Amino acid sequence: MPDTPSHPFAAVPTPGVDLVLLGGDIGIYALARAFHEKYGTTATVVTRKVAGPVAHSTILRTHELGMAATEGQMIEALVQIGADKASRPGGARPVLLANADFLVALLAAHRERLGEYYHLPLLGDDVLRAVADKAIFSERCTEIGVPTPRTVVLDFGDGSAPEVPELDLGWPLVAKASRSSAYNAVSFPGKRKVFEIADRPQLVDLIERLTAAGYRDRFVLQEMIPGDDTAMLSVTAYVDTRGEVTLLGGAQVLLEEHTPGALGNPAAMYTTDLPEVFEQSVRFLEHTGYRGYANFDVKIDPRDGTAKFFEVNPRIGRNNHYMTAAGANVAEPVVADLVEDRGITRMVPREEVLYSIVPWFLLRRYLIDPDLRARVREIGRRRTVNPLAYSVEGIRRRLYVLAAKANQVKKFLQHYPRPSADGF
Repeated sequence: MPDTPSHPFAAVPTPGVDLVLLGGDIGIYALARAFHEKYGTTATVVTRKVAGPVAHSTILRTHELGMAATEGQMIEALVQIGADKASRPGGARPVLLANADFLVALLAAHRERLGEYYHLPLLGDDVLRAVADKAIFSERCTEIGVPTPRTVVLDFGDGSAPEVPELDLGWPLVAKASRSSAYNAVSFPGKRKVFEIADRPQLVDLIERLTAAGYRDRFVLQEMIPGDDTAMLSVTAYVDTRGEVTLLGGAQVLLEEHTPGALGNPAAMYTTDLPEVFEQSVRFLEHTGYRGYANFDVKIDPRDGTAKFFEVNPRIGRNNHYMTAAGANVAEPVVADLVEDRGITRMVPREEVLYSIVPWFLLRRYLIDPDLRARVREIGRRRTVNPLAYSVEGIRRRLYVLAAKANQVKKFLQHYPRPSADGF
């Protein structure tokens, strides 16, 4: 099934709209593409390394800092770029966005200085600390009756290995860092984004490795919710400075990435209406005083059909292009809010599209339900989208998209050669 573009041509550049992005993954390119499609914006991308997703693009300019660049050097580069843009005649204040938890935390830590030059759609510090912490997220959901998996928290804060309490979560269970920004700072053999823990000895071994690596935050243990990748849902939202949810949409995940560092990132999904999940998402956003972009990970528990909320990412998420492709361009709410200072009617995607960064023959391999496979094939025939496959780009980008798809095949055959009942 061929990739079909959101728009055959980009918009004419809109005066007053500018964009600076920190990072260089697929989600960053998708944000640059959304602004380019709607406003004709040529984004500035600041990154340690200009990798494939943002390389050789006509819709953005890259500012490479080098792999040894410190967080302080990142901030200095952003300040310099902001000051340079402000000094130009008619220069617009850019929107500044990041799409990784640790980079969002970095921007928040320097919000006062960066705010001199940029529009910053960031959560307040207290809200950011709360919602970016998976342990606190679970508590906030419980307060308002939003279902979450049963959870136990281990605290490594004092530098010693926490004792393992008696657990009633069942085996296997899932283990993951409470805050990915803290987890990003440590390295150890066998590090993964999410762990499937088969028994108590495996849990003790993980605790020992975390302690030896110098981990100083909390780790979350959760019951394993049955079901493979197709039980997962993604919800994307934007809350404006008035507290109104002005962007809301979702998708059923079909296949997630399975490399250790990217486990859980959607590789394929289709847009769909999720009224009950949307209502619960809005309830959470309003309860917490949320502002800016949000991306929820949710899973349907096949034992009772309940949608259980796993976490909210304080950013738009790397898979955000499914929203733009389905008719709700993710650039519009932040521009209306911060650049134009106006409220808008909530944007909801209306079109059913297949979002996929993998070739159809590979995706089909993992869709073991024949009815779902037939439905996805029909959606894909009507409209298949890949954030990297943008028609305005040149031949080098098109070759990169082909190479990226081939690399996905290699990665899946290595890390997830056949579908499993629990997605691990």
